[in-house]
Amino acid sequence: MALAAGRAMLMRSGVRLGTQAAARGGNGARRFMNHRVVVEPNTVPAGLDLREMCGKNPAHYAEYWRAVQEMWLKVYLSNLVLVAAINGTSPAGGCLIALSCDYRVLADNPRYRMGLNETLLGLVVPFWFKDTLVNTIGHRASERALQLGLLFPPAEALQLGMVDQVVPEDQVQSTALSVMTQWLAIPDHVRQLTKNMIRKATADHLIKHREADIQNFINFISRDSIQKSLQVYLENLKQKKH
Repeated sequence: MALAAGRAMLMRSGVRLGTQAAARGGNGARRFMNHRVVVEPNTVPAGLDLREMCGKNPAHYAEYWRAVQEMWLKVYLSNLVLVAAINGTSPAGGCLIALSCDYRVLADNPRYRMGLNETLLGLVVPFWFKDTLVNTIGHRASERALQLGLLFPPAEALQLGMVDQVVPEDQVQSTALSVMTQWLAIPDHVRQLTKNMIRKATADHLIKHREADIQNFINFISRDSIQKSLQVYLENLKQKKH
């Protein structure tokens, strides 16, 4: 679910990210709107779609990774207040988007885990994923989490500072809305300037090296060994669903 307006957005986990990262409501679910906020269901992904990285050509990989970069830059540098209401497991790209929000509320369910688990898939985490995590939980905790590909349950995610609150599942959205009210009470222009001051260097690091990052992604993901690892992982996922 997402709550959006000129000043705020509530982001909630939903579907996987393919090449299209636009925010849309789905399945005819109800929208809520007033002069400050719009609520639309299921606009935020649970993670990147690994099918976009498997069995495609270099041009496809380039287009896909550029879209992922653009999505992150728009979220990370957004002038809106972004509050993540996390009601499911958020690995890899889903975790990245949550970390890019201003505040994170996670449902207290031991089945829900979050983290950058790329190494478990045989992948190297992109430097801007790493930068976002380090900015949130610190260098040493990030070093351990990234090398081991850890997915943290709610209590550990809270302890690390990966999320700001853990609440009962039926209170996630109401808590996020309450937090939103607090943030919206701050004069908007000074909050935006402060946010940009804090985040600009991290975003500029990607902007400066964007084309090199795309080429690195293409070269890495095109390796036979990586493609085989992804195929095995996707096949295992398919079997678990049946």
